[in-house]
Amino acid sequence: MEFQWDRDRIILLSSIIVSIAVAYPILKVDWKRYGLLFIMTGVIGNILCYMFVKLGFYSFPRVLFPHIVQMPFFTVLTVFPFIVIAGVRYSPAAWAWKIPFYWAVVHLGMTAETLAMLNTKLIVYHSPWDFWDSYTWWWIFLLLFEWVGGLIIPADRRKPLNISLFSYGKSVFAVFHFIVIVTIFLGGYYLGITARH
Repeated sequence: MEFQWDRDRIILLSSIIVSIAVAYPILKVDWKRYGLLFIMTGVIGNILCYMFVKLGFYSFPRVLFPHIVQMPFFTVLTVFPFIVIAGVRYSPAAWAWKIPFYWAVVHLGMTAETLAMLNTKLIVYHSPWDFWDSYTWWWIFLLLFEWVGGLIIPADRRKPLNISLFSYGKSVFAVFHFIVIVTIFLGGYYLGITARH
């Protein structure tokens, strides 16, 4: 099969490059610990992805190197680890505030995944897998690695957001509510479209 560049593969490559670039400053804080968490996330993420593909839950018609692997191996190896180490680095210290933090992260991730499913050939869901399965696994994956990250990364290597920023009128409060409200609206719109079909 001849390799050809197209919009979907450019999206994949761009996501890999951007993820590595923005993960680098975090990795520099503590190469060993953040690097270990990065690698663990990438390996386990790919194992889960492989299992779900083999179970027929979803497929990836367009990948970077289809002659090597039929799943976005390099994307999972970089994008998800970046999200995890960024979450571990910046999520609030108290679990009561980690939940709204990850609520916004999960909604952004699911929005990106849904847009990819609707507008590209990067991912296709197969019954019985659906939107809510992905949504649930985003939560499980990120919260699990937040907990693991708490065991690996010491407090002095983290830079948690101050919970005062979540107060009414503060910047994080505004950004959080904007993300959640807009993505809930988009999610409802998507579910309404799929329900009619």
